[in-house]
Amino acid sequence: MFEIHKESIEWGGRTLTLETGRMARQADGAVLATYGETTVLATAVGVKNVKPGADFFPLTVNYQEKYFAAGKIPGGFFKREGRPTEKETLTSRLIDRPVRPLFPKGFKNEVQVMVTVLSHDLENDPDIVGMIGASAALTLSGLPFMGPIGAARVGYKDGEFILNPTDDQVPESELDLVVAGTGDAVMMVESEARELSEDVMLGAVMFGHREFQPVIDMIIRLAEKGAKEPWDFAPEDHSDVEARIRKLVGKDLEKAYTITDKTERYAAVGAARDKAVAELGVTEDRPDGIDGTVLKDAFKAVEASIVRGGIIKTGKRIDGRSLDQVRQIVAEAGILPRTHGSSLFTRGETQALVVTTLGTGEDEQFIDALTGTYKERFMLHYNFPPYSVGETSFRLAPGRREIGHGKLAWRAVRAVLPSAEDFPYTIRLVSEITESNGSSSMATVCGSSLALMDAGVPIARPVSGIAMGLIKDPEGIAVLSDILGDEDHLGDMDFKVAGTEAGVTSLQMDIKIAGITEDIMKTALDQAKGGRMHILEEMNKALNTSRGDLAEHAPRIETITIPVDKIRDVIGSGGKVIRQIVEETGAKVDVNDDGVIKVASANGESIRAAIAWIRGLTAEPEEGEIYKGKVVKVMDFGAFVNFFGPKDGLVHVSQMREERVSHPKDVVSEGQEVYVKLLGFDDRGKVRLSMKEVDQETGQEKTKVGEEEEE
Repeated sequence: MFEIHKESIEWGGRTLTLETGRMARQADGAVLATYGETTVLATAVGVKNVKPGADFFPLTVNYQEKYFAAGKIPGGFFKREGRPTEKETLTSRLIDRPVRPLFPKGFKNEVQVMVTVLSHDLENDPDIVGMIGASAALTLSGLPFMGPIGAARVGYKDGEFILNPTDDQVPESELDLVVAGTGDAVMMVESEARELSEDVMLGAVMFGHREFQPVIDMIIRLAEKGAKEPWDFAPEDHSDVEARIRKLVGKDLEKAYTITDKTERYAAVGAARDKAVAELGVTEDRPDGIDGTVLKDAFKAVEASIVRGGIIKTGKRIDGRSLDQVRQIVAEAGILPRTHGSSLFTRGETQALVVTTLGTGEDEQFIDALTGTYKERFMLHYNFPPYSVGETSFRLAPGRREIGHGKLAWRAVRAVLPSAEDFPYTIRLVSEITESNGSSSMATVCGSSLALMDAGVPIARPVSGIAMGLIKDPEGIAVLSDILGDEDHLGDMDFKVAGTEAGVTSLQMDIKIAGITEDIMKTALDQAKGGRMHILEEMNKALNTSRGDLAEHAPRIETITIPVDKIRDVIGSGGKVIRQIVEETGAKVDVNDDGVIKVASANGESIRAAIAWIRGLTAEPEEGEIYKGKVVKVMDFGAFVNFFGPKDGLVHVSQMREERVSHPKDVVSEGQEVYVKLLGFDDRGKVRLSMKEVDQETGQEKTKVGEEEEE
C-alpha cells in the first residue's frame, strides 16, 4: 500500500531521518523529518492555475506546534490549539525567508507549506527540523523550486562553534544563530549574540553553511527516489514591454530618482507609471494594449534597472549619499513627562518613539511552550501604524512582520540588560514607528537603548543598529549602508547588524537572489561596523549611560530573602496574610519559591512597612535582645507578651519587677505595651522573657550593680 523512501545520516551527534510515502500522500510533497526524537511533518502543495490579476508570488508558510508532541494538554478554557503563538509565527517566517527567493521570477501560482510538530524530545528545537522538512517537501513536490536548502543552528562556547546545540546548551552559549542556504551560498541568517566580534559572527555563519551540506546531499538522494515529475513552467519574456516602457518614461524615472524627498519622489514615479499605463495599457480604444499585470511587472523591472544601474555606475544613491554614508540622526531622551523612560530616535525619514515601563513580578509574561511554562521579564512590542508611511489601512492584531521586527530588536537589546538579581524589575519596551523610510527595526534598537537608559535601567552599554543593502549585477557589486525603503525593495539583500562598541548582539540577513558569498558578507559586516559606531556617537550626544535614578512614577523594588520553610508564614492560609500586608501597606509583594521576596511601591514608606512586617513574620528572635511587645493575656503566674511578629513569650511574675509582686495584674494589663528581654527557651522550647531587666521608660537594659562598681 505504501511506497516508502527513507534517508538517514548522523549529524551533530544525533540521527536525522527523512521519510516520504507513508503520510500525507495527496500533497504534492510530504516529508516526515526526525532528529533525535523530535519529529515534524512537512507538506507542500501548489495550485496549478494562476489567479487572474495575480501580481505577486502567493507563498504561505504555516508552522504549528501540537501540544501532544510534548505530552501536554493546552492551557486555557478551550483546551485546543488556537491562534499562532509568537514562536510559531517567528518559525513560519524563518522557513519562508530562505525558500521564497528560490522560486523563479514570474511564478505566481499559490503555494502553501505546512510544518506540523508531531513529537518533541525537549532537546532539539523543531525549527531546524521544520526548515529541513520543508526544503525536502518542496524538492519532492515537482514545483519549480531551485533548492534544496539546508539549515543549522550554531552555538559558541569557550572559543568553539557548536553544531545544533540542545535546548539545555543554548542558554550557556554566547551565540544562538540559525543559518540556511543552498550548496553554494547563504540565504538567511537569524541570530542573538553576547557582544561577539564580526569575525566570530562570520565564522559562525560559514561553519553552519559547511555543516549542513550533508543535509542537502541527503535531500537530493531522497528526491532521486521519490520526487514528483517537475512542473512545466517557463517564465514569460517581457523584455519587449520593458524596452517600450524605458523608451517612453525612462528619462522621467531617471529624473524622479534624483529627488531626495521621499514624498516628492513617489509622486514623480507615480506620474511616470500613470503615463506608461495611459500610453500602453488596455483601453476601450486599445483592446490589444498591454495587460495591467504585465505592465506593472515590466515597469517595476525598468525602475529597478535604472536605480541599480545608477548606483553601480555613479557610486551615488537615490538621496545623493555615498555608499557608506548614514543619514542625519537626531536622538532625544526623556521626551514624555509621565512615562518611566522614553526616547525619540530619528534617522532621515525613519523615526521610532520608544517607551520603557517598569513593573514587578506580577507583570511578567507567562509563556506556555512545548518545553513547559515559563516567565519572561523582558518584553519588546513593535507597532507599525499605517500613518508612518502616509497610508491608511484596517488595523487588526500585530502581523507577522511586526512580531518579527520586535523580536529582532528584543534579541539585539537583551544581551546588555542587567540580571534579575541586580535589577529585579519586569521591563516592557514599546516602539511606535511614527515615520518609515528604511529600517524601522534598527531605529527601534537605537530608541530602545536610549529609553532604557532614560528609565534608569543599568544596561551594560548602549546598543545601536544599522541596515545594509546590496546591489549585485554583472556590472558590479555595491554594498549600501543605512538603506532606504526603495533600496530595500529594489535591492538584493537586507542585512541588519546591531551591537555595542564591544561587539555584535544580533545579526539578521535575508537574500532575494540565489545567495551571497563569504567575501560579500565580510564586506557588509565591516562596513556595518563603521556605520554602527557613527550611530552610537550620535546617540551618545543625547544620553550615553543610565540615569541611575528611576523616574518619579516608577515603582521602587527591594528584595529580601527568607528561609524557604517560612514562605507559608508570609502567605498564610489561602493567602490571607499576604493580602493583609498588601492592603495595609499599599506595597506589592511577590514571593518566589526559592524564598526571594520582591516588595514594590512608588512610596518608600510602604516598602519599609511591608519589609518590616515580613521580617517580623519570618525572622527568629535572638537571645539577649530587647523587644517591644504587647500583653495579650494575664495569668496568675505571669503574663504572655506578643513581642516578635506572631511569637508570644511568658514573663513570669518573678521577672516583672526587682521587688516581689503579689499578682501580675498589679503590674500589667491586657493590651499594655511593655519592653521585654529574651532570656532564652526552656526545655520544651517555650520563650522566657523578662521585664525587670529593662527600663520600661527608655527600653534600655538596666545596668547591674556589679557592672557599676567595675566602672
